[in-house]
Amino acid sequence: MGVLGEAWTWLTTGANWSGESGAGHRLGEHLYVSGVSLVLACAIALPVALYLGHIGKGGALAVNLSNVGRAIPVFAVLALFMVSPLRNAGYVPTIIALVLFAVPPLLTNAYVGMTEVDRSVAEAARGMGMSGGQLFVRVELPLAYPMIMTGLRSAAVQVIATATIAAMVGQGGLGRIITAGFNTYNTPQVVAGALLVAVLALAVEAVLVGLDRALSPLRRRRTA
Repeated sequence: MGVLGEAWTWLTTGANWSGESGAGHRLGEHLYVSGVSLVLACAIALPVALYLGHIGKGGALAVNLSNVGRAIPVFAVLALFMVSPLRNAGYVPTIIALVLFAVPPLLTNAYVGMTEVDRSVAEAARGMGMSGGQLFVRVELPLAYPMIMTGLRSAAVQVIATATIAAMVGQGGLGRIITAGFNTYNTPQVVAGALLVAVLALAVEAVLVGLDRALSPLRRRRTA
């Protein structure tokens, strides 16, 4: 049958989806950790990037500092937390590690989007009497929106793929299916777990692309 066929059999077996160690429960855990991490990263990165892009100062420093998170392995950050007082704090260490991982693409793309707004357009808006807040909401944010969404999609996919590390420290998520397969030398289960992570990442990417098209301020203006 082959490994892929056996992995499909594992995925379509109802018993593998039931219970606290089943794929259904692990999927819920994975979505929870990924969702919380992404929301927190957005709450940290986007206000900073948009503000610095609006005033045109300090952005390069902020981007360079955020990129430090890319240079440090996520598992190394998680391992550091595991020897700290946070080791018994449930998902907190994993979420912190994922937030550090998600901030750079969010901050970088949002800041670049703001700085790439045509200055002549901004000056024309100011000449029409727009205040700083009106300029931000009506001109800069709509023009920077595509880059912001690109950063969000990139961060979402990376977080979902990387959230499997939670299993390395005994936490939940789809990574537990993969590690359990390794521990029992069950290759089809390992492949099934990897496929679930990949499909989930692609599904979230597709949802965000749909939201991007539906919410795009420039698209709404063209169809108005």
